[in-house]
Order: sequence, then structure tokens, then C-alpha cells
Amino acid sequence: MPFLKETGKEPLNKLLDRMAQKNGLRHTIYLANGDKYTGEWLNDKKHGKGTEVYKKTGAMYDGEWKYGKRNGFGTFSVILPGCKEHTKVYSGGWKNHMKDGCGTYFYSESVYYEGEWCKGKRSGWGRMYYENGDIYEGEWLEDNHNGQGILWLAGGHRYEGTWKDGKKHGPGKFFFPVKGQLYEGVWAQDMAKCGILVDSGRKEASNPTTYPIPKVYLEDVHSVLKEAQNCVGERQ
Repeated sequence: MPFLKETGKEPLNKLLDRMAQKNGLRHTIYLANGDKYTGEWLNDKKHGKGTEVYKKTGAMYDGEWKYGKRNGFGTFSVILPGCKEHTKVYSGGWKNHMKDGCGTYFYSESVYYEGEWCKGKRSGWGRMYYENGDIYEGEWLEDNHNGQGILWLAGGHRYEGTWKDGKKHGPGKFFFPVKGQLYEGVWAQDMAKCGILVDSGRKEASNPTTYPIPKVYLEDVHSVLKEAQNCVGERQ
């Protein structure tokens, strides 16, 4: 009947607004700040897989997005001075725009970290390769060695033990394979406080000491070390 209004039709203004929203796979979109994004959208937000190139720095992110933020697996690359092509800096997990989960970060060609991240910082288990040839493998907390870990020094020596805030702290062992010796003791803020030095691998050592170390005749060496460890802990 002519006096009855049609129902079920979407108002024109809402239809136009819905059509203007970016959803699904879209070709390259140039943003107001000059950045450009190619990929998937959901309700006007980058969502799914996509690539964004940042005009100000030339950096590029290629990977997964969630509601407008880097989320999931992705690779971040930059253009180094004197180069025209992008160089990969980080490849791995992301959460809320920050490195999170497992990933590898390249500080340079020879200096890089591979392991776990939390809120943009190295946290969890990871391995770090340093410029001077040292390698650390173990636990991290907020970009510092923290917990149990091993540091292989470029010269062949190594430390196995406890770390706190990037320093040797607590019980640990320091191996001197070149000399064929082992120091076992307690550290505090990178300083050895109490321990014993014994021969270890002396026959295989490339430059052993002239004389072997005399045996320790304490009744209970480990009890002494345990007591020293407790003293260090009480002072912290």
C-alpha cells in the first residue's frame, strides 16, 4: 500500500559510511603522515597480513597485524646509510607493537641476539653473540643476564653459574682451559668473594701451570662455600 514505508533498507548515510571503511585485502593505502600500507584491514584498522613502509625513516615492517598494531610474526627492516635496499633488523614475534615471544635481533652483521622477548626487551632464554667474540647463553630479564647462564669468552675461558642484573652473582664456576684450572665459588656484583681453585683438564691444557695445585684439606669444602654464599645473600 502506498502509505506503508519500506523496511529493511539501510539508510544512505550509513551505507556510504560502511562502504568507506577499509575491510579485507586492499591495495596500497597512503596514510596522512606519508606512510604507506599494503595488506589486510578490519574496521579501518590494519588487521591480518600486511606491509607498512614508514616515510620518515624508510623503515619497513612486513608481517602480521591485529587491530592496528604489529601482532604475531613479522620482520622489521631499515635502510642503512649508503644503502638503497632494506636490511633486516628483527624477525620474530610481536605483541602490541613490541618485540614479544621468540625472535632474532641483529645489532650488526656479527652482533645479534636470538631468543625470547617480553615487552620489547630480552627476557627469558636467549643467546647473544658479541662483537669481541664472546657468547652468552642462558636466562635474561629486561635486557640483562639474569638467572642461570654460561658466558664463553673469546679467549677460551668460560663462566657457568648465576647472574643478576648482567653481573656474575651467586654460586658459579670459572673454567681456565688454557691453564687447566677451575675456580668454583661465590660471586657478588661480578667480584669473586670466596672459592677454591683446583686443577681441571690439566693434561689437555695448551699452557698449563708449572706445578699442579695442592689438594685442599678442609673437611667440608662445600659447606664453607655454602656459608659464604649465605653471607653474600644477606648483604644484598
